[in-house]
Amino acid sequence: MISLRKILHEYVDLRRGLGHKFIQPARDLEGFVTFMEQYSSTFVTTKLALEWATQSPGKNASWAIKLAYVRGFARHLQTMDIHTEVPPVGLLSYSGSAKPYIYSDIEIQALLEAALALKPVNKLRRWTYHCLFGLLPTTGLRISEALTLKRQDVDLENCILTVRDTKFGKSRYVPIHASTQRILVEYDRRRDELINPPCSEYFLVAERGGRLLPQYVSRVFLRLSRQIGLRTPNASSGPRIHDFRHSFAVNTLLRWYRTGEKVDTLLPKLSTYLGHSCVRDTYWYLSACPELLELAARRLETRLEAEL
Repeated sequence: MISLRKILHEYVDLRRGLGHKFIQPARDLEGFVTFMEQYSSTFVTTKLALEWATQSPGKNASWAIKLAYVRGFARHLQTMDIHTEVPPVGLLSYSGSAKPYIYSDIEIQALLEAALALKPVNKLRRWTYHCLFGLLPTTGLRISEALTLKRQDVDLENCILTVRDTKFGKSRYVPIHASTQRILVEYDRRRDELINPPCSEYFLVAERGGRLLPQYVSRVFLRLSRQIGLRTPNASSGPRIHDFRHSFAVNTLLRWYRTGEKVDTLLPKLSTYLGHSCVRDTYWYLSACPELLELAARRLETRLEAEL
């Protein structure tokens, strides 16, 4: 009789060995194995997988993600136990996933101005959020990557950020524009003036100099986005911090199409810049923006006409 928990630990090690952090899937799958143990089941069935995935409060999208984790684990198990059932794709819908939002320049500017108005005016807090909310749409960084940038990772002289231990366990270099560099230089100066001696190795810090935590960033973002009208006061959904990354990618692609660049040859570069594990993840942005789809279609029509 195989031990599901032992096999799970081997599976997690395998996925991490392939470069995936696999933190949330591992956590959820531990819960699934505990659920299986409560039923004294030694192999996965579609019925039990569905029951587990849908038992927690949430929407169909979160249930579908949980079931997808089980599906991957079950495929691994099936090589060792022929009784294992792999839950079919499509049993639960991802339709509840958030639709990407593309910020306008005016909206970003309004958010930055609102960040600068944060109180107290004589503390670092307002400058930290002004810098953070300006950095995200100009670099396409994930929020986790921005918050874990250390002083040594920010080369202000050469305009290069070193993003370490990313989503897929790799590091990459991210060049920044001169205008972004000026904002970072100013923040670097203010931070060291207001918090001296420094008490953290991170570049962006909280008011007292400690690490800036994502839950506090989310609260400030929600407050400011409601304040400037991006969300209504009681809205439970709306533009998200992660949409800064979508906006960067879409705007980059739009600029390339409008200026006649060879997008197919440039996409791998954008994929590397964003830290995607494969180029197909970058192609997803074409479907996220109607204007991009139209421009891509026009480019294809022109190419086909030239070949006739």
